[in-house]
Amino acid sequence: MPVITSKEKIREILKNSKNVAVIGISPDPSRPSYFVSEVVKRYGFNIFFVNPKYEGQIILGEPVYKSILDIPVDIDIVDLFRRPADVIYTAQDAVKKGFKTFWFQPGTLNLEVSKDLSQKGYNVVENYCLKVACMELL
Repeated sequence: MPVITSKEKIREILKNSKNVAVIGISPDPSRPSYFVSEVVKRYGFNIFFVNPKYEGQIILGEPVYKSILDIPVDIDIVDLFRRPADVIYTAQDAVKKGFKTFWFQPGTLNLEVSKDLSQKGYNVVENYCLKVACMELL
Protein backbone atom coordinates (compact mmCIF):
# COMPACT_ATOMS: atom_id res chain seq x y z
CA MET A 1 0.00 0.00 0.00
CA PRO A 2 1.49 3.37 -0.94
CA VAL A 3 1.90 6.20 1.52
CA ILE A 4 -1.44 7.95 1.92
CA THR A 5 -1.53 11.51 0.64
CA SER A 6 -5.17 11.89 -0.41
CA LYS A 7 -7.12 14.15 1.96
CA GLU A 8 -10.23 12.04 1.29
CA LYS A 9 -8.43 8.84 2.36
CA ILE A 10 -6.97 10.58 5.42
CA ARG A 11 -10.45 11.85 6.36
CA GLU A 12 -11.74 8.27 6.03
CA ILE A 13 -8.96 7.01 8.30
CA LEU A 14 -9.80 9.64 10.91
CA LYS A 15 -13.54 8.90 10.78
CA ASN A 16 -12.89 5.15 11.14
CA SER A 17 -10.37 5.48 13.97
CA LYS A 18 -11.04 5.69 17.70
CA ASN A 19 -7.87 4.86 19.64
CA VAL A 20 -4.68 6.87 19.14
CA ALA A 21 -1.34 5.94 20.71
CA VAL A 22 0.83 9.04 21.09
CA ILE A 23 4.45 7.92 21.14
CA GLY A 24 6.81 10.39 22.83
CA ILE A 25 4.38 12.40 24.94
CA SER A 26 5.80 15.21 27.05
CA PRO A 27 4.19 16.84 30.09
CA ASP A 28 5.46 20.22 28.82
CA PRO A 29 2.52 22.19 27.31
CA SER A 30 4.91 23.94 24.89
CA ARG A 31 5.92 20.62 23.26
CA PRO A 32 4.09 19.53 20.09
CA SER A 33 3.25 16.10 21.54
CA TYR A 34 1.31 17.83 24.32
CA PHE A 35 -0.59 20.51 22.42
CA VAL A 36 -1.32 18.27 19.42
CA SER A 37 -2.73 15.61 21.78
CA GLU A 38 -4.79 18.21 23.59
CA VAL A 39 -6.54 19.17 20.34
CA VAL A 40 -6.87 15.61 19.00
CA LYS A 41 -8.52 14.56 22.27
CA ARG A 42 -11.12 17.32 21.77
CA TYR A 43 -12.15 15.62 18.53
CA GLY A 44 -13.31 12.60 20.52
CA PHE A 45 -10.38 10.25 20.08
CA ASN A 46 -9.29 8.01 22.95
CA ILE A 47 -5.67 8.97 23.59
CA PHE A 48 -3.08 6.58 25.00
CA PHE A 49 0.29 8.08 25.89
CA VAL A 50 3.61 6.26 25.62
CA ASN A 51 6.92 7.47 27.02
CA PRO A 52 9.03 5.32 29.37
CA LYS A 53 10.46 8.50 30.91
CA TYR A 54 7.01 9.49 32.23
CA GLU A 55 5.54 6.02 32.82
CA GLY A 56 2.85 6.09 35.49
CA GLN A 57 2.34 9.85 35.33
CA ILE A 58 -0.93 11.45 34.27
CA ILE A 59 -0.82 13.87 31.32
CA LEU A 60 -3.97 15.56 30.02
CA GLY A 61 -5.93 13.29 32.34
CA GLU A 62 -4.52 10.07 30.85
CA PRO A 63 -1.96 7.60 32.21
CA VAL A 64 1.40 7.27 30.49
CA TYR A 65 2.52 3.78 29.48
CA LYS A 66 6.08 2.53 29.19
CA SER A 67 5.46 0.87 25.82
CA ILE A 68 2.76 0.63 23.19
CA LEU A 69 2.68 -3.06 24.11
CA ASP A 70 1.31 -2.09 27.55
CA ILE A 71 -1.80 -0.35 26.17
CA PRO A 72 -4.80 -2.55 27.06
CA VAL A 73 -6.88 -1.84 23.90
CA ASP A 74 -6.48 -2.13 20.14
CA ILE A 75 -4.81 0.85 18.51
CA ASP A 76 -6.01 2.48 15.30
CA ILE A 77 -3.41 5.24 14.86
CA VAL A 78 0.18 5.33 16.09
CA ASP A 79 0.98 9.06 16.27
CA LEU A 80 4.72 9.57 16.35
CA PHE A 81 6.76 12.19 18.19
CA ARG A 82 10.24 10.65 18.10
CA ARG A 83 13.53 11.29 16.35
CA PRO A 84 13.65 9.58 12.95
CA ALA A 85 16.56 7.38 14.07
CA ASP A 86 14.46 5.97 16.94
CA VAL A 87 11.36 5.26 14.88
CA ILE A 88 12.42 1.73 13.97
CA TYR A 89 11.97 0.57 17.58
CA THR A 90 8.52 2.13 17.76
CA ALA A 91 7.55 0.49 14.49
CA GLN A 92 8.74 -2.93 15.69
CA ASP A 93 6.64 -2.67 18.85
CA ALA A 94 3.66 -1.29 16.91
CA VAL A 95 3.74 -4.27 14.54
CA LYS A 96 3.78 -6.64 17.54
CA LYS A 97 0.88 -4.74 19.12
CA GLY A 98 -1.14 -4.31 15.95
CA PHE A 99 -2.48 -1.04 14.52
CA LYS A 100 -4.01 0.35 11.32
CA THR A 101 -2.22 3.64 10.58
CA PHE A 102 1.31 4.80 11.36
CA TRP A 103 1.32 8.61 11.46
CA PHE A 104 4.65 10.43 11.04
CA GLN A 105 4.31 13.91 12.53
CA PRO A 106 6.44 16.54 10.73
CA GLY A 107 10.10 16.02 11.61
CA THR A 108 9.75 12.33 12.53
CA LEU A 109 9.89 10.69 9.09
CA ASN A 110 12.11 7.67 8.65
CA LEU A 111 11.82 6.68 4.97
CA GLU A 112 13.01 3.10 5.52
CA VAL A 113 10.38 2.50 8.20
CA SER A 114 7.69 4.18 6.12
CA LYS A 115 8.50 2.01 3.12
CA ASP A 116 8.65 -1.16 5.20
CA LEU A 117 5.29 -0.52 6.91
CA SER A 118 3.66 0.41 3.59
CA GLN A 119 4.92 -2.81 2.01
CA LYS A 120 3.47 -4.76 4.94
CA GLY A 121 0.05 -3.28 4.15
CA TYR A 122 -0.25 -0.66 6.90
CA ASN A 123 -1.62 2.82 6.26
CA VAL A 124 1.20 5.35 6.50
CA VAL A 125 0.77 9.13 6.70
CA GLU A 126 3.93 11.23 6.38
CA ASN A 127 4.68 14.79 7.49
CA TYR A 128 1.09 15.83 8.19
CA CYS A 129 0.25 16.97 11.70
CA LEU A 130 -2.62 14.96 13.21
CA LYS A 131 -3.94 18.12 14.90
CA VAL A 132 -4.00 19.95 11.57
CA ALA A 133 -5.62 16.94 9.88
CA CYS A 134 -8.41 16.90 12.49
CA MET A 135 -8.95 20.65 12.15
CA GLU A 136 -8.97 20.55 8.32
CA LEU A 137 -10.81 17.30 7.70
CA LEU A 138 -13.22 16.65 10.56
